[in-house]
Amino acid sequence: MIKTLYVRVIITFLAIIIFSLLCSFFIGLYVFQQQISYEGQNEMISVGKEIIHRYDDAKPADTDEFLRSMVKVSAYPIHLFNHSGEHIFYGLKDNPAVIIKPEAVKQVLQGQYYRSTTEDHDTFIGMPFLLKGEWQAMFLQYSAENENIINRMMFFVLLLVLLLGSLCILIAARYLVEPIKVLTRATRRLAKGDFEVELKVNRVDEIGELTRSYVEMAGELKQLEQMRQDFVSNVSHEIQTPLTSISGFAKALQSHDLIVEEERNEYLEIIIAESGRLSRLSDNLLKLASLDSEHHPFKPISFHLDEQIRTIVVTCEPQWSSKGILIDLDLPEAVTIEADEDQLKQVWMNLLSNGIKFTPEGGNIRIRIEAGTAEIAVTISDSGIGISPEEFSAVFQRFYKVDKSRNGNNNGNGLGLAIVKKIVALHQGNIEVDSAVGEGTTIIVRLPLSVPGVSGNDERRA
Repeated sequence: MIKTLYVRVIITFLAIIIFSLLCSFFIGLYVFQQQISYEGQNEMISVGKEIIHRYDDAKPADTDEFLRSMVKVSAYPIHLFNHSGEHIFYGLKDNPAVIIKPEAVKQVLQGQYYRSTTEDHDTFIGMPFLLKGEWQAMFLQYSAENENIINRMMFFVLLLVLLLGSLCILIAARYLVEPIKVLTRATRRLAKGDFEVELKVNRVDEIGELTRSYVEMAGELKQLEQMRQDFVSNVSHEIQTPLTSISGFAKALQSHDLIVEEERNEYLEIIIAESGRLSRLSDNLLKLASLDSEHHPFKPISFHLDEQIRTIVVTCEPQWSSKGILIDLDLPEAVTIEADEDQLKQVWMNLLSNGIKFTPEGGNIRIRIEAGTAEIAVTISDSGIGISPEEFSAVFQRFYKVDKSRNGNNNGNGLGLAIVKKIVALHQGNIEVDSAVGEGTTIIVRLPLSVPGVSGNDERRA
């Protein structure tokens, strides 16, 4: 069984060439058969005239010997018919005589030339010949020797074309198959985790396009693998830190030396806080996994965005009031939007919590809504620690934390803004950041009034 593409390509091309040559030969023979027969008859007429001319010049005494020599020279057998119907045949060895109809003989004896037709089944010509003072009908038949020469020549040409074509096919097949072999070797390396695959892309055909797509795929897989490794590392770190605290303080509580009730309560509070941190991390990871999948429920409904934001501000009152933060709301009345209410609630909760977390005591946070004809812009500005311009794109990455010096003291896990960006993208909106270190942060969320292609009461899967 043929398994390699290289052999299949060669055999396929050879079969096509052989089939094409045979078909071309027989079709050409059928199309030009009449023309070939006519040209052959013209040649025989020329030879017949030359025989008559030589006979008239030489006047040989031995007519039979003369005609036999002419047959050997011309390779055309000769038939002679006289008025009495006598027939003499001068042929080559193993050269059978053709059947010539009496009508043809009669026509030639009357001084006319005769050309064989398809009814004669053979190719020959007839012409009058004055031999020893008596008119006779001389017929020259087509020689199989000449036909064999032509057949051998045609066979040689076909064989030569086949050999040259096969050589070209071997080269062409190698040219076609070699890039596929290179891709196969690269795929094996990729399967083993080696993403440093470099392929030369200097072709503009389909194989070149496939190679370019492969290189792009390898690059994307490399990025995905790096993201996966970073994700595992970050998750492990985020889980390990609270687990270490819980384990350490739990062991401390087992110690009989702890007799101070205040210390016991402090340790219990730490364990509870770290457990809550683990729970929030788990919830956020599950939410991101759901948002990344194609099966997260998306239920757009019409609701008042201003009322939703006011509710979120009231919900977070314990956090901002404990730090003495002033909340300034600039929310027009009855701002209606068509979106997933639960998902947007998560957006405002995460953004407001971030603002409260990084705004110092006595600071302020301003929330403003600007409604246009096609979209709504929600701006949340705080007077917190700010973000450097180099970090604008990084803040939306998973597990990224702006205030790295406080990682051990806050309850954040760097997933809040990643969730916000994903939800905004699902609503076909966008999010912008404007900030400077020490000057606070402004985040602008732009959302369409209704998600294009989604009806108001339908449920959509993201």
